[in-house]
Amino acid sequence: MEFAAGAIGGVCGVAVGYPLDTVKVRIQTEPRYTGIWHCIRDTYRRERVWGFYRGLSLPVCTVSLVSSVSFGTYRHCLAHVCRFRYGSADAKPAKTDITLSGFASGLVRVFLTSPTEVAKVRLQTQTQQRRPSASGLSAAPPTCPAPAVGRAPGPKYRGPLHCLASVAREEGLRGLYKGSSALLFRDGHSFATYFLSYAVLCEQLTPAGRSRPDVLGVLVAGGCAGVLAWAVATPMDVIKSRLQADGQGQRRYRGLLHCVVTSVREEGPRVLFKGLSLNCCRAFPVNMVVFVTYEAVLRLMQGLLS
Repeated sequence: MEFAAGAIGGVCGVAVGYPLDTVKVRIQTEPRYTGIWHCIRDTYRRERVWGFYRGLSLPVCTVSLVSSVSFGTYRHCLAHVCRFRYGSADAKPAKTDITLSGFASGLVRVFLTSPTEVAKVRLQTQTQQRRPSASGLSAAPPTCPAPAVGRAPGPKYRGPLHCLASVAREEGLRGLYKGSSALLFRDGHSFATYFLSYAVLCEQLTPAGRSRPDVLGVLVAGGCAGVLAWAVATPMDVIKSRLQADGQGQRRYRGLLHCVVTSVREEGPRVLFKGLSLNCCRAFPVNMVVFVTYEAVLRLMQGLLS
């Protein structure tokens, strides 16, 4: 039941948050943007609404599996920990148990999400990778503008599957797991924070005499848990996005540590928090939807099977 409920909740969350995720990735990987609204205006002016949904099809197809694994792993790991420590899977877990189970959930999902994250980031950022050549064309004498536009190169990747195949062919299987070290750091700590904060907030928001919070309590707890998780995750998310976008031209980064040092040296420590406000703004509604859907589907299934 936890796997199925997590899958449905994850799909609903992607539908809500993907446009802001595109803006977040572009801000993190492209220094030319001065802020959120600058990126939104520029994306809409150049690509209209479709620009915010680049690379959406692959996350929609895979998020149900990934979210299912995340919630299912967390619940099953927590049950095993409780059975081992207290003799019963239904025992009330300690905060340490919840943190360890959330951490395990984050580590497991990395092996599934890394290739899709590479494809998503490449598709979301490929328009910017072509901008230097576009500006170079415009700087040349406009002797014959119409043919020049016709000869301008199109997007390197035609879609998610073409992107995955191209990366695997050009960079090998290691290319599909580019940035996975940063992804491990990001998801391990953020999912530990995610599930721990959700459990604590649910406990605080549960009315006296009841075992679970009401819908409003789930909405608030889910939204706040998402914000806290992304506050922890953002520094490694910036590095992850830069490592995964690297490779669409001359490669800049030799690895995780080199990316961190280079980024901080060139843009200052603030670079590690690029997109933090956007991540938090996006995380609240997305995780409200994820958790309220997850809890609703779980209760529905429990009702049908009881």
